[in-house]
Amino acid sequence: MDLRAIDVHVHPWDEVSLASMGGGRLEVMAKHFGRPIPATSMADLADAYRERRMMAVLLASDDSTSSGLPPVPNDHVARAVREHPDVFLGFGGVDPWMGRLALDEIKRIKDLGLRGLKFNPGRQHFFPNDPRFTPIWALAAELGLIPLFHTGMMGNGAGTRGGLGFKLKYTAPLPYLDDIAADHPDLTIISAHPGWPWQDEQLALLRHKANVYMDLSGWSPKYFSPELVTNIKRFFPDRALFGSDWPVITPERWLTDFEQLGFDAELREKILLRNAQELFGLQ
Repeated sequence: MDLRAIDVHVHPWDEVSLASMGGGRLEVMAKHFGRPIPATSMADLADAYRERRMMAVLLASDDSTSSGLPPVPNDHVARAVREHPDVFLGFGGVDPWMGRLALDEIKRIKDLGLRGLKFNPGRQHFFPNDPRFTPIWALAAELGLIPLFHTGMMGNGAGTRGGLGFKLKYTAPLPYLDDIAADHPDLTIISAHPGWPWQDEQLALLRHKANVYMDLSGWSPKYFSPELVTNIKRFFPDRALFGSDWPVITPERWLTDFEQLGFDAELREKILLRNAQELFGLQ
């Protein structure tokens, strides 16, 4: 396949994965994004990304302690990666409140052949720089696994009374991700999404810490601020990553709007493909 791009932020949306979307989450997401989102099998998703000439990074998740809902199983994502290695990479989900079991699961995620760890502190109700979670980041660095953190406002729960109980204080990049990046310089981190309302803090983090990447998912590029575009061009052109946040935003819509930002051809190729290839060791 003549690879065109790597979408680093893709949510599994098949029947197995959607078991984690109980408690009204699916209905709220449909309302927030203006449409219901039907289930898509892993095989159909693989075919869609093949047709696009893209790879997709599938993100498992686990907030079972805080929600009581089942996780997106890491074995399920790993199986999809094994069955479709030409298009899928995978990140495992870890519930940070599981203590020693969380560390055991991280080791298992590595053995499953997954590339990183997915965290959503707003759903999981934890501050990543809490010293209780330091062993997680130390082990991830030791194993070469990349933690990806949801950053900024959450679509999940948005517009509801109480926001489904999710708390935005956990999703700020400073000081939480900055502390981890400083304390574990061998750890590579992805701060996911343009992190409104803390985007200035997020940009400072990216400019200061060379072990932090930013994925640009969850926002149409037509809404990117001038500050974000300028910072990518000047300060971290090698650490900005294409991500769509499929299925809530399609790669087609994201790419159409991305073409209007005025990046030159070299920088477009870095964001869409080369930076991720280097990050995941695919070159």
